[in-house]
Parts: sequence; structure tokens; C-alpha cells
Amino acid sequence: MAQTSLPVLAAGEGGLSRYLDEIRRFPMLEPQEEYMLAKRYLDYDDREAAHKLVTSHLRLVAKIAMGYRGYGLPIGEVISEGNVGLMQAVKRYDPEKGFRLATYAMWWIKASIQEYILRSWSLVKMGTTANQKRLFFNLRKVKGQIQALDEGDLKPDQVTAIAEKLGVTEEDVVSMNRRLSGDTSLNAPLRADSEGGEWQDWLVDDRDNQETVLAESEELDQRRTMLKNAMGVLNDRERRIFEARRLAEEPMTLEDLSTEFGVSRERVRQIEVRAFEKVQDSVRKMAAETASRALDADRRVPA
Repeated sequence: MAQTSLPVLAAGEGGLSRYLDEIRRFPMLEPQEEYMLAKRYLDYDDREAAHKLVTSHLRLVAKIAMGYRGYGLPIGEVISEGNVGLMQAVKRYDPEKGFRLATYAMWWIKASIQEYILRSWSLVKMGTTANQKRLFFNLRKVKGQIQALDEGDLKPDQVTAIAEKLGVTEEDVVSMNRRLSGDTSLNAPLRADSEGGEWQDWLVDDRDNQETVLAESEELDQRRTMLKNAMGVLNDRERRIFEARRLAEEPMTLEDLSTEFGVSRERVRQIEVRAFEKVQDSVRKMAAETASRALDADRRVPA
């Protein structure tokens, strides 16, 4: 059930449309067929059965992943992370519990995607409190509910309404909205030929508030430790610039840092970007290792 056996979302123009067309070719499973395949994998470790369970739910992953397009991350990576969550769900799915695989897998898919987003964003671009995470994952939804769909800054009354609804400060709302600016319109066509519907047709179902569940359950100490360890890959100058630009409450200007180190502002910016990429790669490796150890430990637990 290796991910390499799944369809690949190619980079470049048209890659997403081709991927969506390809995964639609996998047939949906009838309840009894899904049950038998799940039993075959659970009882006999039948990898072919597991592959059918995964491929028949790739459309579910794509639909959920489309709801997270606005975070500035490659859609291919978002879908890939969702597919990892799907495979984890298949490994743990027990058809005797009485619910369909899609119902169970949805939570794993969302959690995997959100873990990826938080690894890429929260450690270096935003705070890590539960309220800030709730705001991060729910801002777009609440903006839609109050019809705050215009680009740019929110109106004062909109800021107040969002802050009250999500239990955060108005300053946090303004700051997060600016960080997440530049979203693609929900009414933009999915494909250039306009035959694939609009992006909003692929949005995740908001009835399941997994965002809040995940935000409340995140362990802040673990994330801080992960970030601290990841920063070990930086040299002294990179660490200083990274902390001053990315982690400080009031980030230093490029001008001030260029004076401190006796280099140009452009050179400071280059060092900042390189340090960010190094920390990001280190965090991803540690997260992957942690997930791998967790899976190994889960396999060793007697049924």
C-alpha cells in the first residue's frame, strides 16, 4: 500500500485536472464490497484489498484537500498528505464497528493535512495557542458566514463579529486575515474550460468541526521542542536573523540587521529565507520520524 502506487499529481498547468480525471476512474465501493475488502486486509493483510480501499477514496481526499488551498502551500503536497492520512485510516479501520470507511477516514485525512499545514505555518509564521489555531483554520469559514468576501482588510464591524464568534482578540483577527490574504476566489472555475465546476464545489463539509478538535488537542510543549531542535541546523548568524525576523514579537527590520552584520539588506533577506527553509525541512523530517515511530508502535500493540 505504498503511496508510490497511487496516481501522482504532476506539477505544472493542467496537472490538477489530469489528476482529478484519473482518480475518478476508480470505482466507488458498495457497502458489502467495502466490508469484505476491509475484512480481507484486517484478517489476512491482503495488500490488494487495501489498495482498492485507498484508491476508491482518493476523491474524498481531493475534496477535503481543496478546502485548504488558501494557505500558500502546493496543492500536490496537501493532497499527498491527505493520502497519507487515508492510508493510516485504512490500516486502523475495523468494519465491524458499523460505520463506513469514509466516515472514519475523514478524520485521519483532515488531521494529516492540518498537521502538514501547522508544520509549515504555525512554528514560524504564527502563534501556537489553541485560540490562534482555531482562528487560523476557521477564519475563511466565518468570513463566508458574515459575507466578508472582499479582498483586503476587513471592516471594523466584521473584525468585531469574527473576534466574538471565535473567542479571539480583534488584533489577532486583523493580523491573521492579512497573513492569509491573497486567496483564490471560491467562484473561480476549477478548470480553464469551466467544465469542472467552481472551487467552492470541492470545499470540505463544515459540519464536522475537526479544526477546533485538533486545535484544542495539540500539545504546545511538543511543538516548541520540535522548533527548538530544528533550529539546531542553523549557524549563529542564521539563528540570530531567523529569531529576529520570524520569532520576535516585534520583528527587526532588514535595515537594522544589515547594520548589525555589516551586509546588505538583500543579503539579510537571503539568509532569512535560507534559514526558514532549513528549519522547515528539519521540522518535516522530525515529524515524519515521529509519525513513523508511532506507526511502528501501533503495529506492535496486540489486538
